[in-house]
Amino acid sequence: MGLGLAALGRPAYINLGHADDLAAHTEVSALRARAHEVLDAAFAAGVRYFDAARSYGRAEEFLGSWLSDRGLTRADVSVGSKWGYTYTADWRIDADVNEVKDLSIDTLRRQEGETRASLGANIGLYQIHSATLDSGVLEDRAVLDELARLRSEEGWFTGLSVTGPGQGETVLRALEVGAFDCVQATWNVLEPSAGPALAAAHDAGLGVIIKEAVANGRLTARGDVPALVKMAADLGVAADALALACVLAQPWVDVVLSGASTVAMVQSNLDALEVTVGGEVLERLAPVAEDPEMYWEQRSELAWN
Repeated sequence: MGLGLAALGRPAYINLGHADDLAAHTEVSALRARAHEVLDAAFAAGVRYFDAARSYGRAEEFLGSWLSDRGLTRADVSVGSKWGYTYTADWRIDADVNEVKDLSIDTLRRQEGETRASLGANIGLYQIHSATLDSGVLEDRAVLDELARLRSEEGWFTGLSVTGPGQGETVLRALEVGAFDCVQATWNVLEPSAGPALAAAHDAGLGVIIKEAVANGRLTARGDVPALVKMAADLGVAADALALACVLAQPWVDVVLSGASTVAMVQSNLDALEVTVGGEVLERLAPVAEDPEMYWEQRSELAWN
Protein backbone atom coordinates (compact mmCIF):
# COMPACT_ATOMS: atom_id res chain seq x y z
CA MET A 1 0.00 0.00 0.00
CA GLY A 2 1.00 3.60 -0.61
CA LEU A 3 -0.08 7.00 0.71
CA GLY A 4 -1.57 9.74 -1.45
CA LEU A 5 -1.38 13.32 -0.22
CA ALA A 6 -4.44 14.83 -1.91
CA ALA A 7 -6.15 15.40 1.46
CA LEU A 8 -3.01 16.39 3.34
CA GLY A 9 -1.54 19.19 1.26
CA ARG A 10 -4.44 21.68 1.22
CA PRO A 11 -7.25 22.69 3.59
CA ALA A 12 -10.11 21.78 1.22
CA TYR A 13 -10.80 18.49 -0.56
CA ILE A 14 -13.78 16.40 -1.67
CA ASN A 15 -13.37 13.49 0.76
CA LEU A 16 -16.45 13.02 2.94
CA GLY A 17 -15.86 14.51 6.39
CA HIS A 18 -12.62 16.24 5.42
CA ALA A 19 -13.48 19.41 7.34
CA ASP A 20 -14.25 17.38 10.47
CA ASP A 21 -10.91 15.58 10.17
CA LEU A 22 -9.03 18.87 10.10
CA ALA A 23 -11.07 20.26 13.02
CA ALA A 24 -10.56 23.83 11.78
CA HIS A 25 -6.75 23.53 12.08
CA THR A 26 -6.11 24.67 8.54
CA GLU A 27 -3.09 26.95 8.94
CA VAL A 28 -0.10 25.99 6.83
CA SER A 29 1.94 25.09 9.90
CA ALA A 30 -0.85 22.89 11.27
CA LEU A 31 -1.30 21.02 8.00
CA ARG A 32 2.45 20.58 7.63
CA ALA A 33 2.59 19.04 11.11
CA ARG A 34 -0.42 16.83 10.33
CA ALA A 35 1.11 15.68 7.04
CA HIS A 36 4.39 14.79 8.77
CA GLU A 37 2.50 12.93 11.49
CA VAL A 38 0.52 10.85 8.98
CA LEU A 39 3.64 10.23 6.88
CA ASP A 40 5.47 9.04 10.00
CA ALA A 41 2.64 6.63 10.84
CA ALA A 42 2.50 5.27 7.30
CA PHE A 43 6.27 4.83 7.10
CA ALA A 44 6.40 3.11 10.49
CA ALA A 45 3.75 0.68 9.24
CA GLY A 46 5.81 -0.22 6.18
CA VAL A 47 4.46 2.14 3.50
CA ARG A 48 7.18 3.04 1.01
CA TYR A 49 5.35 4.70 -1.89
CA PHE A 50 4.18 8.30 -1.51
CA ASP A 51 2.11 10.13 -4.13
CA ALA A 52 1.68 13.88 -4.57
CA ALA A 53 0.75 16.37 -7.31
CA ARG A 54 1.31 20.02 -8.13
CA SER A 55 -2.39 20.71 -7.49
CA TYR A 56 -2.40 19.24 -3.99
CA GLY A 57 -1.64 22.60 -2.43
CA ARG A 58 1.67 22.25 -0.57
CA ALA A 59 1.79 18.46 -0.68
CA GLU A 60 5.09 18.33 -2.54
CA GLU A 61 6.59 20.85 -0.13
CA PHE A 62 5.33 18.92 2.91
CA LEU A 63 6.58 15.63 1.50
CA GLY A 64 9.95 17.11 0.59
CA SER A 65 10.46 18.61 4.04
CA TRP A 66 9.46 15.33 5.69
CA LEU A 67 11.96 13.39 3.60
CA SER A 68 14.67 15.91 4.44
CA ASP A 69 13.86 15.99 8.15
CA ARG A 70 13.90 12.18 8.34
CA GLY A 71 17.01 11.80 6.19
CA LEU A 72 15.16 9.63 3.65
CA THR A 73 16.15 9.32 -0.03
CA ARG A 74 15.21 7.35 -3.14
CA ALA A 75 17.10 4.46 -1.61
CA ASP A 76 14.50 4.35 1.18
CA VAL A 77 11.20 5.30 -0.48
CA SER A 78 9.52 5.68 -3.86
CA VAL A 79 8.05 9.10 -4.60
CA GLY A 80 5.64 9.98 -7.38
CA SER A 81 4.07 13.26 -8.38
CA LYS A 82 1.85 14.58 -11.13
CA TRP A 83 1.68 17.60 -13.42
CA GLY A 84 -1.25 19.14 -15.27
CA TYR A 85 -3.40 20.86 -12.65
CA THR A 86 -2.53 24.17 -11.00
CA TYR A 87 -3.72 24.83 -7.46
CA THR A 88 -5.70 28.09 -7.46
CA ALA A 89 -7.56 28.16 -4.13
CA ASP A 90 -4.87 30.23 -2.37
CA TRP A 91 -5.36 28.19 0.81
CA ARG A 92 -9.06 29.09 1.06
CA ILE A 93 -11.69 26.49 1.89
CA ASP A 94 -14.44 28.45 0.12
CA ALA A 95 -12.73 29.10 -3.22
CA ASP A 96 -14.94 29.03 -6.29
CA VAL A 97 -12.20 27.22 -8.23
CA ASN A 98 -9.69 25.01 -6.43
CA GLU A 99 -7.61 23.82 -9.37
CA VAL A 100 -7.30 24.41 -13.10
CA LYS A 101 -6.38 21.71 -15.59
CA ASP A 102 -3.97 22.41 -18.46
CA LEU A 103 -2.04 19.51 -20.02
CA SER A 104 0.05 21.67 -22.34
CA ILE A 105 3.82 21.54 -22.83
CA ASP A 106 4.13 24.94 -21.15
CA THR A 107 2.48 23.61 -17.98
CA LEU A 108 4.67 20.51 -18.04
CA ARG A 109 7.87 22.52 -18.32
CA ARG A 110 6.83 24.94 -15.58
CA GLN A 111 5.61 22.31 -13.17
CA GLU A 112 8.49 19.89 -13.60
CA GLY A 113 10.75 22.69 -12.36
CA GLU A 114 8.44 23.34 -9.41
CA THR A 115 8.35 19.64 -8.55
CA ARG A 116 12.14 19.44 -8.72
CA ALA A 117 12.40 22.43 -6.37
CA SER A 118 10.18 20.70 -3.79
CA LEU A 119 11.30 17.10 -4.11
CA GLY A 120 14.80 17.36 -5.58
CA ALA A 121 16.50 14.06 -6.28
CA ASN A 122 13.73 12.16 -4.50
CA ILE A 123 11.30 12.24 -7.43
CA GLY A 124 11.08 8.82 -9.03
CA LEU A 125 7.79 8.78 -10.96
CA TYR A 126 6.29 11.72 -12.85
CA GLN A 127 2.73 11.35 -14.12
CA ILE A 128 0.29 13.19 -16.36
CA HIS A 129 -2.55 14.19 -14.05
CA SER A 130 -5.97 12.93 -15.13
CA ALA A 131 -5.28 12.15 -18.76
CA THR A 132 -8.32 11.54 -20.96
CA LEU A 133 -8.69 10.84 -24.65
CA ASP A 134 -10.52 14.16 -25.08
CA SER A 135 -7.60 16.10 -23.61
CA GLY A 136 -5.38 15.17 -26.55
CA VAL A 137 -2.34 14.86 -24.29
CA LEU A 138 -1.52 11.36 -25.54
CA GLU A 139 -1.21 12.75 -29.05
CA ASP A 140 0.84 15.82 -28.08
CA ARG A 141 4.30 15.23 -29.54
CA ALA A 142 5.92 18.03 -27.53
CA VAL A 143 4.64 16.60 -24.26
CA LEU A 144 5.64 13.04 -25.14
CA ASP A 145 9.12 14.18 -26.20
CA GLU A 146 9.63 16.07 -22.94
CA LEU A 147 8.51 13.07 -20.90
CA ALA A 148 10.93 10.92 -22.89
CA ARG A 149 13.71 13.41 -22.08
CA LEU A 150 12.89 13.25 -18.36
CA ARG A 151 12.98 9.50 -18.60
CA SER A 152 16.34 9.30 -20.38
CA GLU A 153 18.22 12.29 -18.96
CA GLU A 154 16.78 12.62 -15.45
CA GLY A 155 16.11 8.96 -14.76
CA TRP A 156 12.47 9.60 -13.88
CA PHE A 157 9.90 6.91 -14.56
CA THR A 158 6.94 8.34 -16.47
CA GLY A 159 3.27 7.56 -16.07
CA LEU A 160 -0.24 8.86 -16.28
CA SER A 161 -3.26 8.97 -14.04
CA VAL A 162 -6.64 8.60 -15.71
CA THR A 163 -10.11 9.73 -14.82
CA GLY A 164 -13.74 9.58 -15.87
CA PRO A 165 -15.97 6.89 -17.36
CA GLY A 166 -13.51 6.38 -20.23
CA GLN A 167 -10.57 5.38 -18.02
CA GLY A 168 -10.20 2.01 -19.73
CA GLU A 169 -10.03 3.48 -23.21
CA THR A 170 -7.40 5.99 -22.07
CA VAL A 171 -5.26 3.23 -20.55
CA LEU A 172 -5.45 1.17 -23.74
CA ARG A 173 -4.43 4.19 -25.83
CA ALA A 174 -1.49 4.80 -23.48
CA LEU A 175 -0.36 1.23 -24.10
CA GLU A 176 -0.44 1.92 -27.85
CA VAL A 177 1.61 5.10 -27.37
CA GLY A 178 4.16 3.06 -25.43
CA ALA A 179 5.76 5.96 -23.56
CA PHE A 180 4.88 5.04 -19.99
CA ASP A 181 6.15 2.92 -17.13
CA CYS A 182 3.10 3.19 -14.89
CA VAL A 183 -0.62 3.94 -14.88
CA GLN A 184 -2.74 5.22 -11.99
CA ALA A 185 -6.51 4.77 -12.09
CA THR A 186 -9.64 4.71 -9.98
CA TRP A 187 -10.87 1.20 -9.23
CA ASN A 188 -13.25 0.30 -6.43
CA VAL A 189 -16.32 -1.85 -5.92
CA LEU A 190 -18.53 1.02 -7.08
CA GLU A 191 -16.48 1.73 -10.23
CA PRO A 192 -14.66 -1.39 -11.48
CA SER A 193 -15.00 -0.68 -15.21
CA ALA A 194 -11.28 -0.04 -15.84
CA GLY A 195 -10.32 -3.48 -14.57
CA PRO A 196 -9.75 -5.24 -17.93
CA ALA A 197 -7.61 -2.36 -19.25
CA LEU A 198 -5.58 -2.27 -16.04
CA ALA A 199 -5.02 -6.03 -16.31
CA ALA A 200 -3.75 -5.43 -19.85
CA ALA A 201 -1.40 -2.71 -18.57
CA HIS A 202 -0.07 -5.06 -15.91
CA ASP A 203 0.45 -7.80 -18.50
CA ALA A 204 2.34 -5.29 -20.67
CA GLY A 205 4.78 -4.64 -17.82
CA LEU A 206 3.45 -1.33 -16.52
CA GLY A 207 3.07 -0.66 -12.82
CA VAL A 208 -0.57 -0.28 -11.75
CA ILE A 209 -1.42 2.16 -8.95
CA ILE A 210 -5.01 2.40 -7.69
CA LYS A 211 -6.42 5.67 -6.34
CA GLU A 212 -9.78 6.43 -4.74
CA ALA A 213 -10.18 2.86 -3.51
CA VAL A 214 -12.72 4.09 -0.93
CA ALA A 215 -14.44 6.40 -3.44
CA ASN A 216 -13.61 9.64 -1.59
CA GLY A 217 -15.19 8.26 1.56
CA ARG A 218 -18.31 6.71 0.06
CA LEU A 219 -16.90 3.25 0.85
CA THR A 220 -16.40 3.96 4.55
CA ALA A 221 -18.65 4.11 7.58
CA ARG A 222 -19.36 7.72 6.55
CA GLY A 223 -20.56 6.67 3.13
CA ASP A 224 -23.68 5.59 1.30
CA VAL A 225 -23.10 1.88 0.62
CA PRO A 226 -24.85 -0.05 3.42
CA ALA A 227 -24.12 -3.43 1.81
CA LEU A 228 -20.39 -2.85 2.25
CA VAL A 229 -20.80 -1.62 5.84
CA LYS A 230 -22.90 -4.68 6.72
CA MET A 231 -20.45 -7.11 5.16
CA ALA A 232 -17.55 -5.43 6.94
CA ALA A 233 -19.41 -5.78 10.24
CA ASP A 234 -20.09 -9.45 9.49
CA LEU A 235 -16.36 -9.95 8.89
CA GLY A 236 -15.37 -7.94 11.96
CA VAL A 237 -13.44 -5.28 10.04
CA ALA A 238 -13.91 -1.60 9.23
CA ALA A 239 -15.67 -0.70 5.99
CA ASP A 240 -12.66 1.18 4.63
CA ALA A 241 -10.37 -1.80 5.27
CA LEU A 242 -12.75 -4.10 3.43
CA ALA A 243 -13.02 -1.71 0.47
CA LEU A 244 -9.22 -1.50 0.21
CA ALA A 245 -8.86 -5.27 0.62
CA CYS A 246 -11.17 -5.75 -2.37
CA VAL A 247 -8.70 -3.77 -4.45
CA LEU A 248 -5.68 -5.59 -3.04
CA ALA A 249 -7.34 -8.84 -4.10
CA GLN A 250 -7.06 -7.91 -7.79
CA PRO A 251 -4.06 -9.78 -9.26
CA TRP A 252 -3.04 -6.90 -11.52
CA VAL A 253 -2.65 -4.31 -8.74
CA ASP A 254 0.83 -3.23 -7.65
CA VAL A 255 0.07 -0.37 -5.22
CA VAL A 256 -3.20 0.76 -3.61
CA LEU A 257 -3.21 4.29 -2.24
CA SER A 258 -4.55 5.27 1.13
CA GLY A 259 -5.89 8.82 1.06
CA ALA A 260 -5.82 9.16 4.83
CA SER A 261 -5.77 12.58 6.49
CA THR A 262 -5.41 11.35 10.10
CA VAL A 263 -3.21 8.81 11.83
CA ALA A 264 -6.26 6.80 12.89
CA MET A 265 -7.46 6.71 9.30
CA VAL A 266 -4.14 5.50 7.90
CA GLN A 267 -4.02 2.79 10.56
CA SER A 268 -7.57 1.68 9.70
CA ASN A 269 -6.76 1.70 5.99
CA LEU A 270 -3.66 -0.42 6.54
CA ASP A 271 -5.76 -3.03 8.33
CA ALA A 272 -6.76 -4.01 4.79
CA LEU A 273 -3.46 -5.87 4.55
CA GLU A 274 -4.78 -8.34 7.12
CA VAL A 275 -8.15 -8.89 5.41
CA THR A 276 -8.48 -11.86 3.07
CA VAL A 277 -10.98 -11.26 0.29
CA GLY A 278 -12.02 -14.26 -1.77
CA GLY A 279 -14.33 -14.70 -4.69
CA GLU A 280 -17.41 -15.07 -2.49
CA VAL A 281 -16.95 -11.61 -0.95
CA LEU A 282 -16.36 -9.99 -4.33
CA GLU A 283 -19.42 -11.77 -5.74
CA ARG A 284 -21.62 -10.57 -2.89
CA LEU A 285 -20.44 -7.00 -3.39
CA ALA A 286 -20.72 -7.04 -7.19
CA PRO A 287 -24.29 -5.65 -7.17
CA VAL A 288 -23.12 -2.35 -5.61
CA ALA A 289 -21.26 -1.43 -8.81
CA GLU A 290 -22.69 1.65 -10.47
CA ASP A 291 -22.94 2.74 -14.07
CA PRO A 292 -19.62 4.54 -14.74
CA GLU A 293 -21.35 7.65 -16.08
CA MET A 294 -23.45 7.89 -12.92
CA TYR A 295 -20.48 7.23 -10.65
CA TRP A 296 -18.37 10.01 -12.19
CA GLU A 297 -21.29 12.42 -12.29
CA GLN A 298 -21.84 11.91 -8.57
CA ARG A 299 -18.13 12.32 -7.91
CA SER A 300 -18.13 15.64 -9.77
CA GLU A 301 -20.90 16.86 -7.45
CA LEU A 302 -19.04 16.12 -4.20
CA ALA A 303 -18.57 19.32 -2.23
CA TRP A 304 -15.09 20.60 -1.36
CA ASN A 305 -14.95 20.16 2.44
